[in-house]
Amino acid sequence: MSVVYLAALVVSLLCVVSVDLRYRLFLGTDPGRALLVLVCGTGFFLLWDLAGIGLGIFFRADGPYATGILLAPELPLEEPVFLLFLCELTMVLVCGAERILARRRASPPRSTR
Repeated sequence: MSVVYLAALVVSLLCVVSVDLRYRLFLGTDPGRALLVLVCGTGFFLLWDLAGIGLGIFFRADGPYATGILLAPELPLEEPVFLLFLCELTMVLVCGAERILARRRASPPRSTR
């Protein structure tokens, strides 16, 4: 049993959250609404995983870096943490891209001389 993968996910999640809060992208603008989106997104993907597991599509792969702790048959402890990380990262990228595009639209065009 190893916690390397779980620790890497938690550290990665904390890094993305720190960038998010530093630049006020997602959690930094409206924490209540952002947390609701994260819970709904993570919940949706967990249900998706459970449906895939129930249909025999998804299987847990044994690895030397995973904890080996299962929350349900074929659902490792690391999966909800990964899904939370995925949702947070996606929202930070979307909000960051929106901010960059808005600044580009607001700035005057550059001279090409």
